[in-house]
Amino acid sequence: MRTNKIMDEIRDTISPEMKMQMELSVAIANYIYDILDERGMSQKDFARLMGKSENEVSRWLSGTHNLTMATLCKIGAALGQPIVSVPKRQRAVERA
Repeated sequence: MRTNKIMDEIRDTISPEMKMQMELSVAIANYIYDILDERGMSQKDFARLMGKSENEVSRWLSGTHNLTMATLCKIGAALGQPIVSVPKRQRAVERA
């Protein structure tokens, strides 16, 4: 999914939180597209795999849909790899 001039103008007028959400949603959609492309799967194949309609999957992959954690986990399980990950932080060892 590519951005365009209109989307760039919209990004300039929204709050930092909304900008982050928009960018993350697009990144997730692009990541899923990349996985599907690597596997030679179409949106139709993905919809069948997920047990969803093509319309619903199309909304997911639009980059504007707010996917829930549950849906992200279902997608990851179906594709056999996590869609979103959080870096682990090392904690300082407490000294007694």
